[in-house]
Amino acid sequence: MTYMQYNQLGESDLRVSEICLGTMTYGHQNTLEEAHQQLDYAIAQGVNFIDAAEMYPVPPRAETYGLTESFIGEWLKHQQRDRLIVATKIAGPGRSMKWIRDGAKAIDRDNVKQAVEDSLRRLQTDYIDLYQLHWPDRYVPLFGQTVYDPTKNHETVPIEEQLSVFADLIQAGKIRCIGLSNETPWGVCQFSHLAQQLGLPKVVSIQNAYNLINRSFEWGLAETCDRENVPLLAYSPLGFGLLSGKYVNKTPEKTRITLFPGFGQRYLKPNVNEAVAEYAAIATRCGLSPAQLAIAFVKSRWFVASTIIGATTLEQLKENLESIHVTLTDEILTEINAVHTRYPNPAP
Repeated sequence: MTYMQYNQLGESDLRVSEICLGTMTYGHQNTLEEAHQQLDYAIAQGVNFIDAAEMYPVPPRAETYGLTESFIGEWLKHQQRDRLIVATKIAGPGRSMKWIRDGAKAIDRDNVKQAVEDSLRRLQTDYIDLYQLHWPDRYVPLFGQTVYDPTKNHETVPIEEQLSVFADLIQAGKIRCIGLSNETPWGVCQFSHLAQQLGLPKVVSIQNAYNLINRSFEWGLAETCDRENVPLLAYSPLGFGLLSGKYVNKTPEKTRITLFPGFGQRYLKPNVNEAVAEYAAIATRCGLSPAQLAIAFVKSRWFVASTIIGATTLEQLKENLESIHVTLTDEILTEINAVHTRYPNPAP
């Protein structure tokens, strides 16, 4: 029998399960009771890593702001805290959401300190194990955008200033480690090199999208993160649910694409459906569900420390967690790469 594996995050002392429980549906698609059922089940299967964000649930709304962390906090206060790795994220500027600190979301000292205190209160804990920048303070192409446009650059908080406030929060015991999310190779290098030069905390992880229809991480970030020792926490391993195979023959009701059409545009691009159908066919031939194949592929990559899975039902969570028992053979990987060659990264 295959059991959960645990991996070290960069140069930290955090050892995280190869599967991380994502929670962005808590408070919108999932009730408090459903969230706690998922948390209980995941922990019973060996998951020790939980990922949240201050802006969750998604889609973000003023009415539900902070509910995800609050749902986790109601559960966390009954757990053995030191056995769990709890991660959350600070929202950055430029994404609207005026209800977060009255729209003040620069990654500066005041906002970071307030965001950490607010998350600690909602999570009902004294410290956050991994505190991540949800997206950069500076302009970068985000969430399906692929072209960098220098005319969109704007005034930004210097990275050394961001690192200095994190250093103070680590010294104060509020957070243990810091990580990046939706970052670029340049960003990873700057954060790493400035930390080394100035004696400030080094980032220990990067959380970016990575899946069978978006392997763009392999281009430049894989080398960057290898040389800087910053492993990937892969989000969206099922490509907004497409790689579960449930859309191959029809579009079911009450899925994220039908409920929140604006959030699925990243994946509604040419050749996505064709690639998804071929990956689903490989899974069928291997006796796996499409979701298990997709998650097993992501967790098999050498640069991935943990694969973040989310589910709206306990049944989906159980199916996805079965991927820890799946090891893809060289023959299966050859088939996957053949599809990738025909349809390279249709949803970057």
